[in-house]
Amino acid sequence: MTDQELVELAFTMLERSYVPYSHFPVGAALLCADGSVYTGCNVENAAYGSTICAERTALVKAVSEGHRDDFVRLAVVGNSDDYCWPCGACRQMLYEFAPELALLVGRRDRTFTALTLADLLPHGFGPRSLS
Repeated sequence: MTDQELVELAFTMLERSYVPYSHFPVGAALLCADGSVYTGCNVENAAYGSTICAERTALVKAVSEGHRDDFVRLAVVGNSDDYCWPCGACRQMLYEFAPELALLVGRRDRTFTALTLADLLPHGFGPRSLS
């Protein structure tokens, strides 16, 4: 799957977002080494702390299906003029499984920038930090 195809798949998730409070839909698509892709959207809650981001939705779906250490790329997109950067909680959750994960961060005009999770979360705390 090309980078652009993964980004486009993330965009299809915007319409599934449940965002009655922020009105800011986010979509994500997580590619695994075997070619499987797990998508996600943000799901808000009146108790704001219970809200889950698109990136974590995709990650939890993949982990629940048996994936742990084979994540290749994650596309994260929003319907804004700026890039849709993963929040701190998402960065930490992703770091748990894939510190070197490639990220494709997109914006409304379907352009995106590519970087690694380590670029966004240098000196992250993960399983290796506990040894």
